[in-house]
Amino acid sequence: MDCKTYARLPSAVRSVQGGCLSIVILGASGDLAKKKTFPAVFNLFRQGFLPEHQLQFFGYARSRLSDQELRDRLRGYLKAGGTDPSKDAATVINHFLSLVTYTSGAYDTEEGFIKLNEIISFHEVAKGGKEGPTRRLFYLALPPSVYPVVCKLIRQHCMNQRGWTRVVVEKPFGKDLASAEALSNQLGELFTEDQLYRIDHYLGKEIVQNLLVMRFANRIFVPIWNRDNIANIQIVFKEDFGTEGRGGYFDEYGIVRDIIQNHLLQVLCLVAMEKPVTLTPEHIRDEKVKVLKAIESIKDKDVVLGQYDTYKDDPTVAPNSTTPTFATVVLRINNERWDGVPFILKAGKALDSRKAEIRVQFKDTPGDIFKCKKQGRNELVMRLQPSEAMYMKVTQPGLEMSATQSELDLSYHQRYQDIVIPEAYERLILDTIRGDQQHFVRRDELKVAWQIFTPLLHRIEEGKLPLINYKYGSRGPLEADELTEREGYVRTSGYIWIPSSLK
Repeated sequence: MDCKTYARLPSAVRSVQGGCLSIVILGASGDLAKKKTFPAVFNLFRQGFLPEHQLQFFGYARSRLSDQELRDRLRGYLKAGGTDPSKDAATVINHFLSLVTYTSGAYDTEEGFIKLNEIISFHEVAKGGKEGPTRRLFYLALPPSVYPVVCKLIRQHCMNQRGWTRVVVEKPFGKDLASAEALSNQLGELFTEDQLYRIDHYLGKEIVQNLLVMRFANRIFVPIWNRDNIANIQIVFKEDFGTEGRGGYFDEYGIVRDIIQNHLLQVLCLVAMEKPVTLTPEHIRDEKVKVLKAIESIKDKDVVLGQYDTYKDDPTVAPNSTTPTFATVVLRINNERWDGVPFILKAGKALDSRKAEIRVQFKDTPGDIFKCKKQGRNELVMRLQPSEAMYMKVTQPGLEMSATQSELDLSYHQRYQDIVIPEAYERLILDTIRGDQQHFVRRDELKVAWQIFTPLLHRIEEGKLPLINYKYGSRGPLEADELTEREGYVRTSGYIWIPSSLK
């Protein structure tokens, strides 16, 4: 297929059909690249999603390494589980690594990017000829501070002349509204919105990807998904470990910027949005923006901040740090569907467990002849990690017509034992290749999200909200539980969800 024929194809078809595919990972020697990005593209490769006969991977970083030295660094992070039994795992890994080349260069000078472009062009000609269409994906596994200069050099020296160029950038997208807008303006001068992919890996998680299907394809949820039936919604992120010597980055950003303003807010949009006109990415993102614009200003009484007791023992953390490691924030959506329903966003480090989940708690049953209130309310729980699952807490009969809590359970790893559930980065990189921006953050979406949280973040930095000390390994500040109780959340005493098993 020549370039003229390729150009006449619809854009969605051009994304996945034909042409040499060059995946360029900048920051290739860093932790993010070796632990997440390269393993993700390797898994896409071994499952047959990438065209190996017209495929090449390029690593770029400042470290002086040979091709083989980079390959040796990556090898231990590549797992070939689930590979075709007819193929030896080591053979699959070696085949993948043979497609990886490395270029050393600075992020702020032309020479390295000129050299990188020459190497990419050489492989494109070798694998696809001089006339065939080509595709270039640049993944910036780099600190946001270097995005503008790196993107400028990509624009000047590495743009594809025979097909599309797409650039993936990692969060954080700024520290507040002003810095986010400045970054958006800088990148917007270099690339169009359909060339930029702002990745939030939470949008690639299995349960999050299924939220729209669950809400809009199941008749049972359509009439009850509103303020008439739902008492409150919690979106929770908990880690059972602290910064563990890696507090430098976290201490600069804190839990609100690192988790709540992006990951949890994105999940909120999918839980609360109206049905889109179609499933096209722009229609879905339009509805998410409408939700964000309806969120009221955050009041101090709706916020609890905490810091675990040994946080400042970490040598990478400032000794006088006032950075929150825990936060509960109540958001209120001023529209017809959600008026009066609190959305409780909770995130923290060094807590009693590791999990991320959405909890939709329904109102009490009217005319409760079984006296079920002491057993707790119905809840739909969507477990994002670990052990992806959806389960509904329901009241069932016990002995002597008494009622007890149980659950209707869909545990993904039990129900779909023969299906490999892809990692978030795998899904999102494949979406980038396909040109599907549904699960990426649009510029206006990013702006409204920062408009919601920037005033709160500035008040936190000015010391206007109390920072409560909590014990490592606890549930967090007691005041956070008191806040959720004031907002109407009812905990089920003694209930513990046990993931289903075939045993």
